[in-house]
Order: sequence, then structure tokens, then C-alpha cells
Amino acid sequence: MSNGSIVPVIIDCDTGVDDALALLFAVRHPAIDLRAVTCVAGNTDVDGVVRNTLTVLELAGAPDIPVARGAERPLIEPVRAARHVHGEDGMGDLGLPAPTRTPVDVDAVTLLRREILASPRPVTLIPTAPLTNIALLLRTHPEVTRNIERIVFMGGAVATGNATPVAEFNVWHDPEAAAVLLTAGVPITMYGLDVFQRVVVPGADVRRLRASAEPGARLAGDLLARRPSAPAADGDDPAGGLGDAGAVCAVADPAGISTHLLPVEVSLAPGPSRGQTIVDRRPRPGESEIHESAREQALVDVALDVDVARYVKLYLATVEG
Repeated sequence: MSNGSIVPVIIDCDTGVDDALALLFAVRHPAIDLRAVTCVAGNTDVDGVVRNTLTVLELAGAPDIPVARGAERPLIEPVRAARHVHGEDGMGDLGLPAPTRTPVDVDAVTLLRREILASPRPVTLIPTAPLTNIALLLRTHPEVTRNIERIVFMGGAVATGNATPVAEFNVWHDPEAAAVLLTAGVPITMYGLDVFQRVVVPGADVRRLRASAEPGARLAGDLLARRPSAPAADGDDPAGGLGDAGAVCAVADPAGISTHLLPVEVSLAPGPSRGQTIVDRRPRPGESEIHESAREQALVDVALDVDVARYVKLYLATVEG
């Protein structure tokens, strides 16, 4: 990932309050070259995701980055939006202006293939959404993996889920797609709920952003205020979780997370475990593997710890920069 040089990045998102925070950061961080953004149904319907994405890029003062509409539903599951978290419009119902920008005239999979293969350096792919577009890309155009350096995805959980007791929303929304991603054959980092939920911007910083005269910083503050995580020590102000934006921080500054290379698989069976990312942290095989043939499992760099203060400081410095 980042070693002082500029990292070509493509974000696949379901914008979403915290996807919007991720886009703001990616546009403004000097070491990230955001080459394209692809949209998928998740937090809200895919047309809403396209609209929200274009609005955020516009308010952020981003260059003319291509944005494409992708899958409008998961591979097998029905659409199950998260409007109770992200509002009816997917963006906290902030009443943001309609964008003047328009998406490109090709679908997300076509744009992903084109931008990945055209990049002079291998691309880092950052999915912060259900993985439908990525699964379709990998199955339709497997040749793209030769120019993907790494996939850093926000999804999964080692310990506790949010969509179900054991499943995180992005993986639960399209478990089959997540299973395809894990066998992509490129290095993968899982930025799951275990670290995702810990990176919280204090209320005083959220207040300062909201008072900014600069539209992008002000938008970041308004979005963070729509993601209350914990009451701040300085009163009733909601502190705001960075959420998906932490996965982009992990690309800009990989030393801020500690990861372990571990076997991961997705539970695809119907029932209470569907969509669970089963992370094997055992030091040695157990009776199951001894008595049956070992299953083929993807090895994934799983984020188990995060330097919260470091990422909060990085995020604020970048967005207010």
C-alpha cells in the first residue's frame, strides 16, 4: 500500500453517510489518486447511491472522477436497505442539493475493468459496500487481478455483527458476493466491525467542522453529526464514527491498523449464521480438520486493532487541510 508514493484507488460504495466521509477523505488525501467510483445498492437504492456520490464529489471540489451505476440488487438476496441508519435519502436527510454532475454511460463492472487495466500502477480497490459489483467483476473479467495490488474492504466481523448477532451488514447483504471476493487471488485486508466501530471523532471536533466556512469540511461535520457513537465528555454533542472512512485511512496510513493473516470464510447456509465471516484464530487445526479433509480457506489480513487517535488526527488534518 502507501509507501510514500501515490496510490491509485477505486472506491466501490453504497453512499451512505460514512461512504460519503470516505469519499471526502480520498479526494483530499495527497497520497491517494481516486481514479473512479462505482455504486451499488446497499445503504439505499442504487440510483440514490449514484446521486449521493455525485453530490459528495461536487461539494468536495473533486476533479471530474468517473462514477458508474452498478448492481441494483444482490446476486441472490432481495434488496434490504439500511435507511433506519442512513435516512430516507441515504445521506442523513441533510437536504443536500441535487448534483449537476452525471454518471458515465457504462456500467460499474465495465468502468472497473477499464480503470483497473488502464492504470499505470496496480490499483488498490476499496469496497465500502455490499460486494456485488466486485463479485461480478471478478467472475466476468478475472484478468483484472493482474493489475490489482490489494483489496481493502469494509466488511465482516471477527467478534460481533450488526445486521445479525454474527453478520456485518455489507457481507450479510450479499454473502455469495463476499465469498467470491475472498477467493480473488490478490492480497485482501478485512477492515471489519472490530476496528470500524472504534474510530470516533470527538464532539468538539464535529462542532468545529460543522462551523467551517469550507463546504467539504462542513459536510464532513454534518455527516459525522448524523453518526452518533457516544456522548462526548463536553456535553450532549454526538461524537461521530468515521465508519467506512477508516478503511481509506488504512490505505493512506496502513501502520495505523494491526492485522493478522488468518483464514476467513463466509457462512452461506440459511439460518442464523448466514453472512458471518468465520475467522480462524486458532493456533493449530482442530478435530474437525483432523477427522475431515481441511476446507480451502482464503488467507486474509484481518484488522484486529486500530490506533484510534492516529486515524482521527489523520482524517481531520486531511479533510480540513
